[in-house]
Order: sequence, then C-alpha cells, then structure tokens
Amino acid sequence: MDDALLVLAQAGAGAVVAAMATDAWNSARLRAAHLFRRSDSDPTEGEEPLEGELLERDNQLVVAMEDREEARARLLPGWELRLRLLLEGRPEAAEEIRRLVDDIEFSLGTAGRSSVQINSARDHGQVFAAQGGNVIVHRSGPGDSAPGRGDAEG
Repeated sequence: MDDALLVLAQAGAGAVVAAMATDAWNSARLRAAHLFRRSDSDPTEGEEPLEGELLERDNQLVVAMEDREEARARLLPGWELRLRLLLEGRPEAAEEIRRLVDDIEFSLGTAGRSSVQINSARDHGQVFAAQGGNVIVHRSGPGDSAPGRGDAEG
C-alpha cells in the first residue's frame, strides 16, 4: 500500500474516533458505516455491515469511559487497520474517506478536535515527538543515547 493511502487510513481512523461521544457522532457513524457497505455483498439495502455495529459499540465504550481520550487512543489502531484493509480492497474508497475526514473535522470545529499520537520505540530505539510544538534534541557526542539528554519544547 502506498504511503498516501496509509496516511489517509490514519486520518480517517483519527476522525472517526474523534467524533465518538460528540454531537458529530450520528452523522460520522452513518458515513463511516456506509464506507464498509458494498452493494454487491449486501442482500438488502437497509442491512448494516459488521463495522456499523462495531462503530456503535466503540462509541458506547467511549461514552462510558471517564477518560474519553484514552478510550479513543485505544480504539484508534483497530479503525486504522479496518480502513487500511478497506483501501487495499477498494482503493476507489479513498475520495469518500477524504470527504468523511473533512466533514468530521468541520463538524467538530477547532474546539472539538482532538489529536491522538502513538509513539513506540523498540530494541533500543528512541522516539522524539511533539504535537503542536517542536522537539529539539541536543547530543553531547556521537552515539550518546543517555536518558535526559534531550530538551522538548511544546
């Protein structure tokens, strides 16, 4: 899968989970469920795909959680994977996902937007990350990986 579609799957998942437990949810849920509906596999027009049920269950989890941002962060990878698989099978869905992201972001407005950032480092790797700011790393020498050697500004 090309990088642009991976980024689109991430954006789509981020928008969908950001809409959970907000006033934008009903519209976002219907549009997201529609993405997974395929006319050649739906026996009747009114039937909803499994993803539609999952969307509603996940929304209920977010509603029930005291820390809704944590719930959204935990749900994000699953929806990203679902959208990646959808795009692998139906790359033509990309434009519909772009419109969904735009519409959800518009519905949420700047006050309702939330960002989820997941960073992982393995096998002695390092991650330097920031949202809405800069990360400035000062090293004292080649190969210096001592903890506490970086300064973050945000």
